[in-house]
Amino acid sequence: MKSLLCIVLSWLITTSFSWFASDDPRTLRVNPYVQYQTFEGFGTSSCWWAQTIDSDEEAKEIARLLYDDETGLGLDIYRYNIGGGEAENPACRIWDRTRRTESFYVYDAATGTGTYDFTRDANARRMLDYAVQYGAKEVILFCNSPHYSMTVSGQASGGLTPGASNLPPENYGAFVDYVLTIADWFVAQGYPVTAISPINEPQWDWGGDWVGQEGCHYSPEETVTVLERFATEMQRRGSPYALRGPESGQLTWHYYDYIEKFFESEILNGFCDTYSAHSYWMDGDYAGKQNFAWKMETDFPGKKFEMSEWCELPMQLDSRTIDSGLYMANILVQDLTVMNAVSWQSWTAVNGDGVLDRIDGGLEQYRRYDVYKQFSAFIQPGMQRVQVLDTAPYAWDETDRPLVYAAFCGGGKTVLIVVNNTEEAQPLRLGGLYLDQQTVRTDETLHCETVYHGPFRANQTLPARSVTTFVLR
Repeated sequence: MKSLLCIVLSWLITTSFSWFASDDPRTLRVNPYVQYQTFEGFGTSSCWWAQTIDSDEEAKEIARLLYDDETGLGLDIYRYNIGGGEAENPACRIWDRTRRTESFYVYDAATGTGTYDFTRDANARRMLDYAVQYGAKEVILFCNSPHYSMTVSGQASGGLTPGASNLPPENYGAFVDYVLTIADWFVAQGYPVTAISPINEPQWDWGGDWVGQEGCHYSPEETVTVLERFATEMQRRGSPYALRGPESGQLTWHYYDYIEKFFESEILNGFCDTYSAHSYWMDGDYAGKQNFAWKMETDFPGKKFEMSEWCELPMQLDSRTIDSGLYMANILVQDLTVMNAVSWQSWTAVNGDGVLDRIDGGLEQYRRYDVYKQFSAFIQPGMQRVQVLDTAPYAWDETDRPLVYAAFCGGGKTVLIVVNNTEEAQPLRLGGLYLDQQTVRTDETLHCETVYHGPFRANQTLPARSVTTFVLR
């Protein structure tokens, strides 16, 4: 009966909107009765900056800016990197020392055995502590590579032959035990570990002459075999956290074999309800994102998509300009509305391609920080993405969409985010009946600032090149 009532109400809203809507000004109306994915949270990753923060005061301030609900971004998810140990590997070839990680696994080359020392990676663990203290509700433990001692090359930066897996089958079991031992330790300490993600961007070659970071190649078949070993052992142990994967580095049709093999596996299909991947190299590929969403809906109904990593690649925009903020805003809207992402996590938080950076002994908030907050401070876990009715004709080509938007409902409020990509102010009318309205904006001069809070106002003007969040009750 409730479902039938929602259908009737949705029909009435849609029909009345089409009858009475005017093209001047353009009108947007949220239809809460057409619902899409349930949102699970925003987050960011600890690579490669967390281990470089030596100051306790600075670590605490970064955590506040990222995770505090009142004064920061209010992020929900912290991705903690289980390092492959290149910081202590005598054969390390990674030239950037900030990308050499310290591992909890202490390997003795003389005996070929290892022990665990959880006092290691102290800076990164302190950053994690502060993130949880300030409000991180979920911790995802992820690997870029197995520990160097388990690899073919003896390095966690990939194989000596590009495109060949660096993890030999005889060490699959050791890798599983290594990750689960670390995850279980974090759980025992009380950290809110919700998932592990042992594989990262398996389709890239990793290694050879390029050793810019830790990484490990896996074919689709090898990816499935490794993750099946994890799922089987986690079931045996009764692990209290989920298995995520395979963190595919691109979602175009060239790499559909990874998702196909993943869910064709009876073990993984039964154990995993989410496909985690990165929306890299698709920033201008609106059709590619649509195709991926259609594939998920058609071939894997009931499965969720988690956008677990994004930054601007290659980075070309000045992080201090509104251009970089608008660029990120459009990606957020695309991934949430076109790809139906249930969560969205940035690759790095504190770096040139992040939302913060360490400048002259202090912290600088980039314009991406302001824009991320327009989403993360208002869209809460558990909210439903809902339909937005628009009087403007639908544009199949994203370049013909001067305004892009997303809406979520939950907790007694409606959140509507509208991005004006044009060089001119745009008149806009908000449809619907609300009592209270908060309007928050980022543009050339405003930094996620409340510009109005009071009774509902239907008629609006969106400044040029701006992101506006309407919180409606």
